[in-house]
Amino acid sequence: MNDENKNNNSGAAAAADIDSSSVKPLTRGARLLLVDDEPDVLSSFKSGLEAQGYTVDGYTDSELALANFRPDTYHLLILDINMPKIDGFKLFQQLEKKDPKARVCFVTAYDTYFEAFKEIFPDLDIGYFVKKPISLKELANKIELILLKQ
Repeated sequence: MNDENKNNNSGAAAAADIDSSSVKPLTRGARLLLVDDEPDVLSSFKSGLEAQGYTVDGYTDSELALANFRPDTYHLLILDINMPKIDGFKLFQQLEKKDPKARVCFVTAYDTYFEAFKEIFPDLDIGYFVKKPISLKELANKIELILLKQ
């Protein structure tokens, strides 16, 4: 079995905090790539977002996510910043080379990455940066806002 995270019941409780009416019909069915090296966080986010109607491919290994990435597949990339092997910023830069239309939402628990984000990606709106901890409802709302932006 590879490092790709599979659904399990550990995220089911977290999925309950999202009201299914909170996601607009336009964003339902969107395909997301979620990469976070913390298995519990990945499982919780993946289960909760799938309960909202999103299709989620999740990885705990950034190298594996990069190797399996398919251009023109994902509506949004949700990348943890602080990961071993390839951090979220570098991962996005490599994924963007494969798919220049890729949109991203960075997730981190560390304030220090916000300054780095602004320096590395000066043209990206700060709305594409999310600080953990974040509830699944807040994350779903953030995803909706990003997906609805043109």
